[in-house]
Formats: sequence, structure tokens, C-alpha cells
Amino acid sequence: MPLFSTGDDPGSSFPELLKRVGLGPSTLTGTSGDLHLAVPHATTCVALTYADGVVMAGDRRATSGNLISHRTMEKVVEADRHSGVAIAGAAGPAMEMVRLFQLQLEHYEKVEGSSISLEGKANQLSMMVRANLQAAMMGMVVIPIFGGYDLRRECGRLWDYDATGGRYEERDYVATGSGSLHAGTVIKVGFRPGMSRDDAVDLAARSLWEAADADSATGGPDILRGIYPVVATIDAAGWQRVDDEDLATRYAAIVSEVRSR
Repeated sequence: MPLFSTGDDPGSSFPELLKRVGLGPSTLTGTSGDLHLAVPHATTCVALTYADGVVMAGDRRATSGNLISHRTMEKVVEADRHSGVAIAGAAGPAMEMVRLFQLQLEHYEKVEGSSISLEGKANQLSMMVRANLQAAMMGMVVIPIFGGYDLRRECGRLWDYDATGGRYEERDYVATGSGSLHAGTVIKVGFRPGMSRDDAVDLAARSLWEAADADSATGGPDILRGIYPVVATIDAAGWQRVDDEDLATRYAAIVSEVRSR
């Protein structure tokens, strides 16, 4: 167990603890012209509030340029029991950031004896996005969505970010990634305050369907391989992922409707 002087104590910050013991994330050097890597990128994610919490959803495709590098990437991840992160951007730094964020929340709870507030979690993620700014300037941008159920306010809340670490709370819905224009438009048209859980899940599924129809980097439901988007709800009872059988039924209804048109 490392020991620290009073002025060098990292406290409950797990990233600061890693820096103090020399295990912090490595930084990139050079200019963007030095990088010629086909880095896998995560694409479209959406989130919206409903009467009892929030719904977060993301497609499963990761692309490297014009190639599909992964078909089963999970871009919507549980941060802790009452919050989740959806990622878009460079896949490697994004997944590292999510894992570090999960450890940060667990570390804080063990050190302080209580969980950090939902807004505090959003602030912690903002610091991690800002720490990735050097890599973002070299093309490896990470743009997450953070959402969860606020136990103090008893409602669902959402935040989106920019590459500099700026965080912005969204009241109703948010979309990020290459297909965000199409997915966000679908949600904007279909969103209603106080929606039920089923209606919110249907709207999220529909938004990803339309994004995949218009954006080549967004993957739609792959019925042949049994691959469906990751969709999760977060309410007072905590994180709950919508299973693939449920999503298969919902997408079958969408297919039937599209065919009838």
C-alpha cells in the first residue's frame, strides 16, 4: 500500500492515485501528421428521459475507415448501479476511459463510505474527457453521453460532452456519433414528456434503425447473426439491460411497418 505525504495525498480520486504511483495513462507525442493508424471508431449512441428514468442505446458497429472492424462492440456500459455511459469516437481510448471511470466510482465509494452524487459523477467524467484532449487533437476524439437516475431528485438526468471536457446537461434527449443527426431527428419528432418505459425503448430502437438506414458507419439490427443494439434503462431500481429477445420483437414490428409503407 503506497503512503503519501499530506500535500501529495490523492484522496478519493482514482486517476490521481494512478499518477502518484506512476501508472497513469500514457500520453501521445508528436503531431497528427505522425499518425497513420486505422483506429476503430464507435459510432451512434442516443439517450432520452422517460417518466421513471432514462433510456440509453447504441448500435454495435465499429468502423476503421471504410471497413467494419467490429460487429458486436458494446458502446453503452453500466458505470454503477444508477448510471451509465454511452461512447462514440476512438474505441481504444473510449473503453479505457470507461474502465477508469468505473474504477473511480468504486474507489470513491470505498474511500468515502458513500457513493458520489450523480452530478459529481458527471463532473468526474468531464475531467477524464478533458485529460484526453491531447489525443483528441491528434484524431482520437472521445465524446461520451452520461446518464442516470438521481436518487436525490428522484428523476432521470442526461449530460453530453465536447472534446475539451465541457459538459452540458440535456433536459429531454441527446445523440452523439456519426449517425446522431438522423437518430436525434427521430427522437426529436417522437419525444413526449413523461413517456412510458416501453415507448421510450421503442423510440430509441427506431432512432437507431433510421440512423443505420442513412449512415454507413451505424449498424442496424443483424437478424442473421442475432446482433441487436445495446439498450438499457436506468431508474430507481437501477440499471437494466433490455434483452435481445425483446429487441427482436420490437425490430420485427418496425420491419413490418416499413414494409407496409
